[in-house]
Amino acid sequence: MKAEAKSEKLIRDFETLARDAEALLKATADDMGEQTKEARARLGNALESARGSIRQLEDKVTAGAKTTDKVIREHPYESIGIALGVGLLIGLLVSRK
Repeated sequence: MKAEAKSEKLIRDFETLARDAEALLKATADDMGEQTKEARARLGNALESARGSIRQLEDKVTAGAKTTDKVIREHPYESIGIALGVGLLIGLLVSRK
């Protein structure tokens, strides 16, 4: 679940970055200098690439969550046993310090 939370935070950060980049593109729309045009084009390309990466990451996170849910539903007792074992192991490691 921790990896899923990190992935969701990364997706939110990418979405925030995309919104900020779009705002920058709109704010510089009237500036027609050559360097500004080039920078806007690069930013637009990078934004589209980031959107594609966001969609792929969202798909992977969703697929992972669905797979995990399916496995847990198909093997509930085994899942509880594994969670118990991992909890005991972590407890042992923490208590040693």
